[in-house]
Amino acid sequence: MSFTLAIGQQAPDFQLPATDGQTYRLADFIDASWLVVFFTCNHCPYVIGSDEVTRRTAERFAAQGVRFVGINANSPHTYAEDDFPHMVARMQAQRFPWLYLHDATQAVARAYGALRTPHFYVFDARRRLVYTGRGVDSPRDAARIRVNDLERTLAELVAGRPASVPVTNPIGCNVKWEGRDAHWMPPDACDLV
Repeated sequence: MSFTLAIGQQAPDFQLPATDGQTYRLADFIDASWLVVFFTCNHCPYVIGSDEVTRRTAERFAAQGVRFVGINANSPHTYAEDDFPHMVARMQAQRFPWLYLHDATQAVARAYGALRTPHFYVFDARRRLVYTGRGVDSPRDAARIRVNDLERTLAELVAGRPASVPVTNPIGCNVKWEGRDAHWMPPDACDLV
């Protein structure tokens, strides 16, 4: 089995605290026709560089039953600004249109096979994976974006078509695993395409 979820696999459950003071499970999003789960953080320049593009995509598709859930699994021992208090402060300042959950044990990141920040997963109403990979082709510099894979995928899905490109490689910083060097990747983690 590969490190990262494969197309068609079921979304792993989770029970994680969010910056709004609530705890959420996968079942809490049962009303969503499409669920975008993405691994993100506070410090990564690829996240910061593309957050506004992700915001516009989330806002564009909200009325069509698409929900976004961001998960931060980064170890605060690698980057202190990735801790939960900084997550709360970031959401208060930015008011992103998604929930921001904290995966302190990194168990959810491992279950999904998160490779980078950001790394997007799109699930259908049955919570089967239909897209995984990058949001855009230039997340660090939005001015250089030529391809918005996430937006194209969601447009296809809400129109009743399958994702034309279901797998891409995420572009960004690697997940900061607890007790590991900042650039360490699990031995079974690899490019998706």
